[in-house]
Amino acid sequence: MKKKVIFAVVFLFLMVAIALSIHRSVDRRTFSYSAAAVGNPLMGYAPSAQESVLSDDISLLYVEVTWRELEPEKGIYRWDAIEKANQFKKWRAEGKHFVLRFVLDYPGEKQHKDIPDWLYDELADPGDWYDSSYGKGFSPNYHDKKLVSYYQKAVKALGERWGQDSFISYIELGGLGHWGEWHVNLEAGIRPLPNDSIREQYVTPWLTAFPEASFLMRRPFSTAKKYGFGIYNDMAGDAASTQEWLDWIKLGGIYDQTNEKSLTAMPDSWKTAPIGGELTSSLSMEQLLVSDLQQTVDLVKNSHTSFLGPKIAEAVDGDKKGYDKLLQHMGYRLWISSAKLQRYGGTIKLITTWENAGVAPFYKNWKVYVYVQDDSGTEIEKIELPIELPKVLPGEQVTVAVNLSKLKSAEAVWQKYQISVGIVDPMTGENAIHFAVAGQENQKRLILFTKNWDAG
Repeated sequence: MKKKVIFAVVFLFLMVAIALSIHRSVDRRTFSYSAAAVGNPLMGYAPSAQESVLSDDISLLYVEVTWRELEPEKGIYRWDAIEKANQFKKWRAEGKHFVLRFVLDYPGEKQHKDIPDWLYDELADPGDWYDSSYGKGFSPNYHDKKLVSYYQKAVKALGERWGQDSFISYIELGGLGHWGEWHVNLEAGIRPLPNDSIREQYVTPWLTAFPEASFLMRRPFSTAKKYGFGIYNDMAGDAASTQEWLDWIKLGGIYDQTNEKSLTAMPDSWKTAPIGGELTSSLSMEQLLVSDLQQTVDLVKNSHTSFLGPKIAEAVDGDKKGYDKLLQHMGYRLWISSAKLQRYGGTIKLITTWENAGVAPFYKNWKVYVYVQDDSGTEIEKIELPIELPKVLPGEQVTVAVNLSKLKSAEAVWQKYQISVGIVDPMTGENAIHFAVAGQENQKRLILFTKNWDAG
């Protein structure tokens, strides 16, 4: 009996020794979070695409098109003029993305209309002219079936021209109301907007026209919840207006334009769909970014805002403190807090822990790759990391593992290697995202490990 016990102990010891020899940690590294203000794709400021000079943090641009600009003659679209004015070719080449809004009524200083003359002439009851505190313009009769039909054809044409990839990444569903914001000034004698069933006819054509885009609505309409849309706030920074908007999102309520109970509670919508908008024009930059800076930051942060534009923050008296602080509290801030290499027999496993220190997810499921290079920079392995970026929510950790099949041979031959990770924009095929990691904020590949290699 005693011999059997000794044999069992020896056997167990050998098994443990073998297990330890098979499974041992090769390397481990932790990283420090960086709070630096850094721009990234699909978040941050979105100035007009007609701007000639952009700051380095800008990767998102805003394009606004009126129906009058788009289709001055029935069935004839001014693609070249619009694309030239908004520099489509230049921004695409630079890997920028667009926010698009299609508008039928934009109040101005002079009497005008933003729908084409041919359409105005075809409608038996085209709409209402107005001269109000908002400005002067023309509000189309959104109830008209012919207007709806032509609108749907215009959206289809937009999709055929611009909806074939992710260049236009966000669409703020305009169409109805002043500035495309789904409200009109009823006190100016303008007829109310149509009910929910008609309004939805201005929404659904976009879904097939732009299958890769994310959509946002001005309020948390039942339609927004039905289709999983995001929401935008064109009064960002205005405390009273933003709080009312947040209350709609939290509680739902009555849509004051039609008196329908068509606003739906969507308090967690930001977890799966983007929040956008622009800074209010009712307050000065001095007030927004200096005297009331913390309030502005809190409103943007509590809204889980991913982007703002075309009205964006500006330097005040040459000082960008407010600009940068607001940028620090928009969108996602992805980083890797730790990485570990483990050897399992002949397999080497890379384990990474991902975190998001931002106020919103990264909503697109772009592919993430691990790169292994030798000391000459030659790539000897590129493998996709099995991670779903939209699920890396603020305040949570996601740990992901992947086997590196060629790392063992690299160690044997060169005894030198570098392992990095990058997130690829499918439109460009290039690594595009800066990680919020101290010392590597300006790189689009995060270096995880460097063995016996002077990376400089």
